[in-house]
Amino acid sequence: MSKIYGGHLAAKYLKEVQNVSIVFTISGGHIENILDGFTEYNIRTIDVRHEQAAAMMAHAWSIYKNEPGLCLVTAGPGFTNALTGIANAYLDNAPVVLLCGRHPLRDDLKGALQEMNQIDMIKPITKWSATCYETKRIPEYLSIAFRQAATGTPGPVFLELPPDILFVQTDMEKVNMPLRKHHKTSVHPDESELEEAARLINSAKKPVFIGGSGVGMSGCDDILKTFIEKTGIPFALMNNGRGVLPDNHPLSINDGAFTGVMTVLPQADVVIAAGIRFNWVMQATKLFPDAKVIRIDIAPHEIDRNRTSEVGLAGDCGYVLERLIPMVDKRSHDPWLDKMRNAYKAFLTTELQLRKTPSDPIHPIRLTAQIMEAFGEDAFYIADGGDTSYYGLSGFTSSLKAGVLIPAGSQLGCLGTGIPFAIAAKLANPEKPVIVLNGDGSFGFNSMEFDTAVRHNIPIICVVNNDCAWGMIKHSQEMSIGKDRCTCAELGMRDYEKMVEGLGGYGELVVKDEDIIPALKRAYDSGKPACVNVATNPDVTSPATVMFYQNLSDF
Repeated sequence: MSKIYGGHLAAKYLKEVQNVSIVFTISGGHIENILDGFTEYNIRTIDVRHEQAAAMMAHAWSIYKNEPGLCLVTAGPGFTNALTGIANAYLDNAPVVLLCGRHPLRDDLKGALQEMNQIDMIKPITKWSATCYETKRIPEYLSIAFRQAATGTPGPVFLELPPDILFVQTDMEKVNMPLRKHHKTSVHPDESELEEAARLINSAKKPVFIGGSGVGMSGCDDILKTFIEKTGIPFALMNNGRGVLPDNHPLSINDGAFTGVMTVLPQADVVIAAGIRFNWVMQATKLFPDAKVIRIDIAPHEIDRNRTSEVGLAGDCGYVLERLIPMVDKRSHDPWLDKMRNAYKAFLTTELQLRKTPSDPIHPIRLTAQIMEAFGEDAFYIADGGDTSYYGLSGFTSSLKAGVLIPAGSQLGCLGTGIPFAIAAKLANPEKPVIVLNGDGSFGFNSMEFDTAVRHNIPIICVVNNDCAWGMIKHSQEMSIGKDRCTCAELGMRDYEKMVEGLGGYGELVVKDEDIIPALKRAYDSGKPACVNVATNPDVTSPATVMFYQNLSDF
C-alpha cells in the first residue's frame, strides 16, 4: 500500500480536486508538513509578513477570480493575527478558506505551545468551523470547507489541522477523495412576487437599480446587461459588484460615484436593490424613505433587513433577473436619467473643477484625476483609508470587472486592506496595471507587504495620499471639539518611499502637481513594486468626513 503524510494528502487534494493554484501563508512549525506538501504538488505559496495580510489577500483573490481564496496560518498568534482579515471577509460575504495549525491533540489541557480554543473564538465570524481528527479524512473535511464557503451566501470557513494528523502517514487506498461538487440548491421567489415586481418596474417613472456584491458573485454579467438595457433603468454598481457592467455604460450613474447615488435615491419612486446590504454605507435606507423597494438577495433574511420591502425576491441575483426579463417592458427613461445626471453633477461642480485644476498644495481630488490620466480605464484601482476611500470612489473608473474596489469602505471599515488587495489583484491579473491609493495612516498597517511584493516580483503601484494625519479623524475632531483639542490624529511627514526603496522596490516623493504623472510613469516603467509618496493638502475635508461627523452628532 502507498503511504502519504497528512500534510501532503491535504496538498494533493487541494491541487488535484479543488484546482488550487495559490495559497497565502506564513511558515510555522505546526504546519510545516502541509507547506512541504505544497512544494511536492506545485502549489504556489505567497508567504507574507503578517497573517492579517494573508487573509486579506485570500479575500481579494475570491473577488478577482470568483473562486474561494485560500490562506494557511500557524496556531496561536498566527491564528489571532488572521482574525481581522476573516472578520472583514465575513461581513463582505467573501468565500475564504482558512486552514490553521493547532497544538497537538495529545497535548490538550497540558499547557502546550500555542494551546488555545481557536474554534470558539472564530465561530461568530465564519459560516462553518471544524477540527479534523483523522489523517485519512483530511480530503473529506477540505471538501466540506470549500463547499460551505461557496454555497448559498458565500463566506469564510475555518479548518484546524493538528500536527498529529499532518505529520503521520496513512494508506492512500483508505482515503476518500471527494469530487469537487458544489450541489446547486437555491431558493426561488414565488411567481406572484415576480409578477408584482414586474408590475412595479413597468409602472415606475423614476426607477433606480442598485447592485452590490451579490451581483458580482452571481456571474450574471450578460443577464444584468439584458435586464438593464430592456428596462432602460439607470443603475449604479457598488462594492464587489462594480464593473459587472462597465462604468462607461450609457445607463450607468457610477460617474457620480457615491455622491451620485446619494443625490438620486431620494428622488426615486422605485428602487431595485440586488445583492446589497442596507447597512451604514446605504444609511440603512434613510436615503429613500418614500420609494417602493424591490429587494433581490440570495439570503431570505436580508429581504426586510432595516427596511420592509414592497417586493422581496429571495434567490440568486442572476436567476431572479433572468426570470424577470420576459415579464418587464421595453422602456426608455432618458429624461429621468438626464435629470439625475444634472442633479448630481451640480453637487459635483467644485469637485469636477478640482480634477482639472493644478493645485499647490496638491488637492487629493486632483491627485486621483492625475492617476486616472496616467493609467486610464484599463487598469485595476483600489483605495484604502478614510478620506482617501472617498477620493478613490469618487475619482476612479474602470472598464474591468472589479476594476474599482474600496475595501476599507465595507461594513467593517477595515483599514490596511489596500496593499494586500493590490497584491492579490496583480497576481490574478498580471497583465494589467494595479494601483492602490493609500492614506498615509492606512499605509502603515500592511506596508511591510512591500517586502512580500519584492520577494515574489509583484509590481504593484502604491500612491500615498500623504496629508500627514489620520485625515478623517483629524477633521472630524476639528468640527466636534475644535482644532486646539485634536488628539492622536497627527502623523507628520514621513518618507514612505524610502522605506519601499529600502525593501528593494521603487520609491519617489512628489510635492508638485506637474511631477505627479511623470513620477507615476517612472514607477510603472521600473517594473518593481513601487511607492509614489505624494504630499497633499492637509486642510482638505472630504464629504465623507462631514457625513461621518453628522452621524456621530446625532447621539
